[in-house]
Amino acid sequence: MKDVTGWIQDLTGLHPTLQTKLLTSIIIILILGLLRRILLRVVWKRTEDVQLRYRWQKSITYAAVILGVFGVVRVWFAGIESLATYLGLITAGLAIALKDLVASIAGWLFILSRRPFMLGDRIQIGQHQGDVIDVRVFKFTLMEVGNWIDAEQSTGRIIHIPNSFVLTEVLANYSRGFQFIWSEIPVLVTYESNWEKAKEILMKIAHEHAEHLTKTAEQRIKEASRRFMIFYGTLTPTVYTTVKDSGILLTIRFLTEPRKRRGSEQTMWEAVLREFAKCDDIDF
Repeated sequence: MKDVTGWIQDLTGLHPTLQTKLLTSIIIILILGLLRRILLRVVWKRTEDVQLRYRWQKSITYAAVILGVFGVVRVWFAGIESLATYLGLITAGLAIALKDLVASIAGWLFILSRRPFMLGDRIQIGQHQGDVIDVRVFKFTLMEVGNWIDAEQSTGRIIHIPNSFVLTEVLANYSRGFQFIWSEIPVLVTYESNWEKAKEILMKIAHEHAEHLTKTAEQRIKEASRRFMIFYGTLTPTVYTTVKDSGILLTIRFLTEPRKRRGSEQTMWEAVLREFAKCDDIDF
């Protein structure tokens, strides 16, 4: 063994003590990596639930990384007996040299502790909007919706956002609290049209396609009011009347689920087109 370490020292200039530390560190990393793969295989065999697999993968990975860091640190800093002293030195160095990474870690801890969003939630943070599909130590990932696509449908792009953004940017969550959004469909008819009849038709269509969400929304508001000061006087669909230069604007306002907004609008528009086609006294 001495001959091997001596040969390595002659070849690389590494002291035998340094060689031992390097070898020990590599062994620790390899063992933890092997254990991680074994545990993940066990989980994969026992469940096909995607969310459960994801949580196990994250938990095992975090545990392996933490154990690896402490194991390697113990090897290289065996002379520092006080863990507090070591952590103090590391924290000070990181705060100065890796400010952005430290901010992302702080954002990650905030996400884990306060849960402003979870996997599967639809959120908007700054100018970015999408469904949360992954959360890691330094960043979280969105499946983008909106942008150049109407009605908040998927663009197909994946956006990686630093966790530090949750501490500095405005965050909107579509899936927490109220869990519904208000949507509006503007219908412009001519001044010569029978606008009162048109409004009655629109009101009927709105109630047929959206009123069933009212009771569910009321229940969700009661649940959300335990944490937030959320209240609405009216949750039933309605139609507002506005006078414009080119005609009378009738706006349908109704509740819908965020992911079903485009489908709801399409259903209502088709119903409007069919009903207006039956009326000779209503024109767009």
